[in-house]
Amino acid sequence: MNFFQTHRLVKAFGGLLAVNDLTFEVEKGEIYGLIGPNGSGKTTVFNLITGYYPITSGYIEFQGKRLNGLPTWRVCKQGIGRTFQIVKPLRRMTVLENVMTSAFNRTSREAEAREKALEVLDFCELTKKQDYPAKGLTIGDRKRMEIARALATAPELLLLDETMAGLTPQEQADGVQLIRKVRNSGITIIIVEHIMHVIMNLCDRILCINYGQEIARGTPAEVANNQAVIEAYLGKE
Repeated sequence: MNFFQTHRLVKAFGGLLAVNDLTFEVEKGEIYGLIGPNGSGKTTVFNLITGYYPITSGYIEFQGKRLNGLPTWRVCKQGIGRTFQIVKPLRRMTVLENVMTSAFNRTSREAEAREKALEVLDFCELTKKQDYPAKGLTIGDRKRMEIARALATAPELLLLDETMAGLTPQEQADGVQLIRKVRNSGITIIIVEHIMHVIMNLCDRILCINYGQEIARGTPAEVANNQAVIEAYLGKE
C-alpha cells in the first residue's frame, strides 16, 4: 500500500485542463518536491488533494483511503494539513489564538487546543510572540505561524505551498531548518516552491509539471539537469 498517491488525476475548468493525467506516489517520511513554471498547475494539485476543488477524473489515495469527494474538513481529519501561498491570519486574534483555531480540528476542549497550540508554537520557535496580534507579525513570522497552524491539525502529510516566498536569505535558511525539523518529527511533506536552491537542498525526489502534465521526475540532480525542465523555465534557445 502506498502512503500517498494520485492516479491519472484530471481537473478541467471548462475546456482548460489545469491538471492532465497526473500520477505520482509519495513515500512515508520523505520530502517530495512539486515544481513547475507559474500557472503549471501546482496549487491546483494541492486544491484537489485537500478537497477545495472537485476532481474531474482519476483518484487520490492516502494510506489506502480514497479522498475523492471528501470536503476539506474531512481531508484534514484524515491527516493532511496544508499552508497557503498568501498567509491570511485572523488579524484581530493573537498568534496563540490563531493556532488554537487549527487545534480544534482534533479536540473540542479549549484547554487541549491551547496545550496543542503552545506545543507547536514552541516547535516553530514562536513562543515569545504567542501574545502578539497576528496582524503585527513580519512576513517571516507570518509564514512560520502558517506552518504552526497546519501542524496544530496533527497532520501525517503536510502540503507546503511557497512558504519561502518573500523571505530574506536568512529567513529562507531558517525555514529550511524548520522544514527538516518537521520531517524529522515523522511528518511526510510535499512542497511547492519556486526558490530552486531550497527545493534542491530539501527534497528526496522531485516532480516537475507544466500545463498540468508531468515533464520530469527523479532526484534533484536528475531534474535540475533535465532539458525539458530547463526549457519549461527558461524557454528554448
